[in-house]
Amino acid sequence: MRTLNVDLGARSYPIHIGSGLLADGDLYRPHLRSLQVMIVTNETVAPLYLEPVRQALDGLQVREVILPDGEVYKTLEVWNRIFDALLAERFARDCTLIALGGGVIGDMTGFAAACYQRGVDFIQVPTTLLAQVDSSVGGKTGLNHPAGKNMIGAFHQPRAVIADTDTLVTLPQRELSAGMAEVLKYGFIRDAAFLDWLECHMTELMSRDPEALAHAIWRSCEVKAQIVAEDEFESGSRALLNLGHTFGHAIEAGVGYGEWLHGEAVGAGICLAAVLSARLGWLTEAELERTRRLIAGAGLPTGRPAALSPERMLELMAVDKKVLAGQLRLVLLRQLGEAVVTSEFDRDELNHILA
Repeated sequence: MRTLNVDLGARSYPIHIGSGLLADGDLYRPHLRSLQVMIVTNETVAPLYLEPVRQALDGLQVREVILPDGEVYKTLEVWNRIFDALLAERFARDCTLIALGGGVIGDMTGFAAACYQRGVDFIQVPTTLLAQVDSSVGGKTGLNHPAGKNMIGAFHQPRAVIADTDTLVTLPQRELSAGMAEVLKYGFIRDAAFLDWLECHMTELMSRDPEALAHAIWRSCEVKAQIVAEDEFESGSRALLNLGHTFGHAIEAGVGYGEWLHGEAVGAGICLAAVLSARLGWLTEAELERTRRLIAGAGLPTGRPAALSPERMLELMAVDKKVLAGQLRLVLLRQLGEAVVTSEFDRDELNHILA
């Protein structure tokens, strides 16, 4: 096991990364303020991993709520089931929620923890690559709205992140590829050397080599922890973590939540951001082709879905959390390994790359 910390003063917390962590009660107990623990998971993850977590918490008042699986269920209606369970069991404000699952479960559980009795503790136990390297770290929580992804939510930091790499053994290959989009993102925005390493080790990563995956997860979490410590509430550098996401969120909402996985949409979004960066003269044609090759090598799409019109893409992109004073801002690449948030691009150029 390796541990790194997200340094946020009184809200600091550890990220534990390693094999066999799910059933290690010593990782959970220092972060529990009472005996009351509610595990939130879904119908896919529960048969695989609920029992080891329950056993790790033996002797406590452990209950669970099992939600349907999928991005399409990241709604207010389904989210309310968490409150139904907490209230039915009379959980108090010193209880702890445990998010056992992928990014959807982590986001919903974290947002429920932010709201229940005006805020209770929660622990992230991510079981997908995407959740382990991205959504479980940083305290962003939320739900989807038909008009836009993650438009309802709150910043609420977990008490700990417990990332058991053994859970990746049962991960479908499509989900592994989706997680690689977020791993690659860290190289594109801040670490060119990591991008080089990923390019050299993509075959091992996609074949689930444990050592390669452990390093990729560690470095991804390290970069994200640094950025979150710099800018917890996304008023500056943290927005760089949204490379590809403005395009990607529009794709997810446009084709219908769940049709494209989040990481698939982000992969396509990174390529679109690179195309616009190249048209601005920031990336060379060789760098643009390298970007596409890296994304494709992870088994991800490199362009928007044909069924989604440019007009609809632009309409959905206008409903984005980075829009300020009516101006759309995008995360673009000055070079591979350096990103910038900017509104200084020609709207005609944006229309052109979506055409």
